[in-house]
Amino acid sequence: MTSRGAVVVVGSINLDIAMRVTRIPTPGETVLASAMIRSGGGKGANQAVAAALAGAETTLIGCVGGDNVGAELRAALASAGVRTDLLDSVEAPTGTALISVDSAGENAIVVAPGANALLGMSTPQQHARIAAADVVLAQLEIPLPAVIAAAHARAHGKLFILNAAPSAPLPAELWARIDVLVVNEHEAADLAASIAATSADGVERAIELLLGRVPCVLVTLGSAGAILARRGTSPVRVPAPVVTAIDTTAAGDTFCGVFAAALARGNDAVEAVRLASAAASLAVQRPGAQASVPTAEETRAQRDRAYPPASDLSGGVPRAATSGSGARA
Repeated sequence: MTSRGAVVVVGSINLDIAMRVTRIPTPGETVLASAMIRSGGGKGANQAVAAALAGAETTLIGCVGGDNVGAELRAALASAGVRTDLLDSVEAPTGTALISVDSAGENAIVVAPGANALLGMSTPQQHARIAAADVVLAQLEIPLPAVIAAAHARAHGKLFILNAAPSAPLPAELWARIDVLVVNEHEAADLAASIAATSADGVERAIELLLGRVPCVLVTLGSAGAILARRGTSPVRVPAPVVTAIDTTAAGDTFCGVFAAALARGNDAVEAVRLASAAASLAVQRPGAQASVPTAEETRAQRDRAYPPASDLSGGVPRAATSGSGARA
């Protein structure tokens, strides 16, 4: 592990086309946008940019199309400090997301996966980079076999974090490899329901069910903060900094990337959640996805403002350099 920590993100890369609207249109309704923003996006790419800007040595494994958009997104990732040598260019359009952002900063998103649907995890270079990482971070905007392969490739004693978004049922093979599960409240409820075959009554019950499958669960609650829960310990609630949001598109991805970078660097889990929450609170005050991600210096300053020493908490998963988190061979 380097002093910066090494993170490998396995995930999607999209062109985001965001429209600013007064409200999200309902079925059959047309609304006029006040502005359009074209930028790099995709959960994998966003999280990789967040991890890199947080200071981690970051590699993104993913697919772009062999088109001008793919070349543009590859260049943007490299300029943010992300290693792009393991990005594949394939014969398919680069993934695209159409995003409506309302006046409260909330959004509705439709994604055409394009090249993301062709991501495989079959090369020795991919597996070697993952095996050398302190933290491997994946999401569900890419084929499930690629996520499972990434989980198997991470080294013993290192962390595999799954941001289970968008929500989807998970096979037993993947459940068994997850060290930290990161979900929002809705995704937590969906996964808990898939386990119990019934709706979970509240986030606490969902966490209880999820801890039956994974050693650590982190539930993000937007402006209400986050809950960090680990088997055998009491859950820790970390409040979110109070801010006025204008665009929440990259909030979750910023949170995940900064959280992964902090664990890779050796921070304990509570401190990692604080840094992630601080970064997300800055991202929601800016338009766009990757363009909204703060630098490490900005994040630390926001952390210091939001979480003074008197608010110190305890608990959480062990540092990423240990195997006590439930990492498996």
